[in-house]
Amino acid sequence: MVYLLYWSLEKGVNSLENPIIIALISYAIGNFCWAYILGKLFKKEDIRESGSKNAGATNALRVYGKKIAAFAFILDLLKGVLAVYIGGKFLGYNGKLIAGVSVVLGHDYPIVLGFKGGKGIATTIGVLLSLHWPTAVVCIIIGVLIIVKSRYVSLGSIAAAALVPFVGIIVNRPFNREYFIATLILALMAVYKHKSNIRRLINKEEFKIGERVK
Repeated sequence: MVYLLYWSLEKGVNSLENPIIIALISYAIGNFCWAYILGKLFKKEDIRESGSKNAGATNALRVYGKKIAAFAFILDLLKGVLAVYIGGKFLGYNGKLIAGVSVVLGHDYPIVLGFKGGKGIATTIGVLLSLHWPTAVVCIIIGVLIIVKSRYVSLGSIAAAALVPFVGIIVNRPFNREYFIATLILALMAVYKHKSNIRRLINKEEFKIGERVK
């Protein structure tokens, strides 16, 4: 943290090469929660008042169906890609890591929605594909297999996200400490945001894929 502050002061407060500025821009990009936006545009509803009360693509699937959910997922994924691109353009690899964590934070806790956003899985996938796609692909495959087998999107998402830092140790060689720390933060955020899903899974009350709720 001290190093980050020093780095920011060294770059200047008005420079796009300032890590804090990049973090703020990425956080702002994350605030575009597309399940919420598309719900307002096409259904005139706040998705956070329906289903699991979450502003993410999985809840959009439950509440609005496949089309809106697919668009929400793709757009949330692309904002992760965009943030990492901006971070890398101005600050190199460490800028990508800062942007990646910040854009997911913005999606999970958007200031424009009273800090009530989504759970960050689609955006995290976009970030991970941009940082090191082989690690992302391995974890996506694991997550998809769990979802197909269990029919619980949340279970696949939790497992895949939790495994990212450790799959990265194996796949992303040589070991990159900064990448490990960033992916560990992303994993912890994803698991924490799914705490209500974990409770429902334990109680066998979790929604299965394909269930439509209001």
